[in-house]
Amino acid sequence: MGLGGRDADSLVGSAGRGRARLAIGRESRRSVRAAKARTAVSPGPGSAASVGDPEDILIRIRGLSFRHGDRLILEGIDLDIRRGLVTGIMGPSGVGKTTLLKLISGQLRPDAGTVEVEGRDVHRMSRRELFRLRMRMGKLFQSGALLTDLSVFENVAYPLREHTRLPESMIRTLVLMKLEAVGLRGARDLMPAQLSGGMARRVALARAVALDPAMVLYDEPFAGQDPISMGVLMTLIRQLNDACALTSVLVSHDVAETASIADYIYVLGNGRVMAGGTPAEVSAARSEWVDQFMCALPDGPVHFHYPASALARDLLE
Repeated sequence: MGLGGRDADSLVGSAGRGRARLAIGRESRRSVRAAKARTAVSPGPGSAASVGDPEDILIRIRGLSFRHGDRLILEGIDLDIRRGLVTGIMGPSGVGKTTLLKLISGQLRPDAGTVEVEGRDVHRMSRRELFRLRMRMGKLFQSGALLTDLSVFENVAYPLREHTRLPESMIRTLVLMKLEAVGLRGARDLMPAQLSGGMARRVALARAVALDPAMVLYDEPFAGQDPISMGVLMTLIRQLNDACALTSVLVSHDVAETASIADYIYVLGNGRVMAGGTPAEVSAARSEWVDQFMCALPDGPVHFHYPASALARDLLE
């Protein structure tokens, strides 16, 4: 697919950086990531997520609670997202992972608690400040969310046209560079209906990084992907994060895939943080709930049936 040092590095818009420099930088970043991940402390339910240099924390969440009607989705969540790392937010379907992303981006307002990005409370920002913040947040939507009436090129160009006043020649250059980085420069004239599921997700990733954001939020990026497409996306997420000095928040219930590229993982369940740590630490956690999720066990604290009255009673009514 051709995401080598040159292609990934093109996303930062600096064609003069060579492969050798990127390779050295990657080794340095790998060491930094390992050191940062070691500073984190596995939290208990609802506890503070980590310790270390506060300036390393890009997103700080404290006491976060959210309800959908009468249903409690998140209850007193505490967690930190550190700069430069790939942080996985994992858990079964319906535990509030996507809701957490919407709270981070200010799409939803919490019932209690705070979400701070670079030390500023997202939910106290003015409308203009919030829009500026979102320009620094790329998002890969769960469905890809490509605009079906626009070509691949125009989908990636859309945020550049909407939020900048760049000349058309520069927009063309930037779009081709982003598409080259995800291996789809040759598909720029295709329409979304002509793309496979994996290709559509890669176009969506190119669009998510079009404005060179500081962070990228990934909502179930591996859902519905075949093994090859999944492997391509995993490589892209990890390499783009390192080459562009991004901070990535990866929401997923795909255990093996997320654990293979994440520096740090939080596991959510029952509205709380059930575990947090490096992938190795979470896998070794002595928790029946975490074991059931991480090992895909059919029996355990997470029940198959949604709460309901006895079957016999329902049938006799």
